[in-house]
Amino acid sequence: MGGSNRSVIYGWRSLRRLWPWLLVAFSLCIVRWSKGAVFLDTYAFLTRPFWPGTAQRDWIKNGTQLEQESRLRLLEADNQRLRAMLSLKSSSKAGLISAAVISRSPNGWWQQIVLGKGSTAGIAQGDAVLGPGGLIGIIQSVTPITARVRLLTAPGSRIGVWNPRTKRHGILLGIGTNRPVIRFLDKDSKDSKSLSGDLLSTSPASTILPPNLPVGLIQTLDEQAIPAPEGIVQLIAAPEAIDWVQIQKF
Repeated sequence: MGGSNRSVIYGWRSLRRLWPWLLVAFSLCIVRWSKGAVFLDTYAFLTRPFWPGTAQRDWIKNGTQLEQESRLRLLEADNQRLRAMLSLKSSSKAGLISAAVISRSPNGWWQQIVLGKGSTAGIAQGDAVLGPGGLIGIIQSVTPITARVRLLTAPGSRIGVWNPRTKRHGILLGIGTNRPVIRFLDKDSKDSKSLSGDLLSTSPASTILPPNLPVGLIQTLDEQAIPAPEGIVQLIAAPEAIDWVQIQKF
């Protein structure tokens, strides 16, 4: 009887030593049987907090919504004044041309992009280039099947913009980073100071670019700058994250 009990105890002890290996073998069988699906699902679940997320989709969705809201607000505010500017050119979204971004230069990431359409598609030098949410650049040169875009972030880029809330004009300057600089042409009055978060758009009196195109939001502003306030602008459309653009004729 004593020998039988010792055999049972010894068997249980042996099983306790073997069970981790049996568990590993069982897990490997499950992985092999499922062709790694269980392992991949587990890995995906554990690493989900570290995923980059849906930034591109969210940028496009939020940018498009902001563009629509901005356009409506700008057009309503300027409707009566634009009626008096019949001598100025007008633009229409009916002439939008879609084009893919086919090339970027690592050395000039914030300077230019190349599009997969050119003069045969109706694109011409000086046309406005739009991303999801607003203006990102201007057509610099074209070939029959490609077009080179000078981004608003390129060093030396200069376009006229204005703050539709305060009706103050300024110059948007590219400095080679993802955020250009705004320099206002004069001081804001005490009753209509520009503020962080204000929308900037192309001027409704512009003769170079289509009017009322959303451009960006004032991120920071130095009211003490001389001769006039200047600040940093966050473009609504992020040039570094865009694979497709639209060209607007003017």
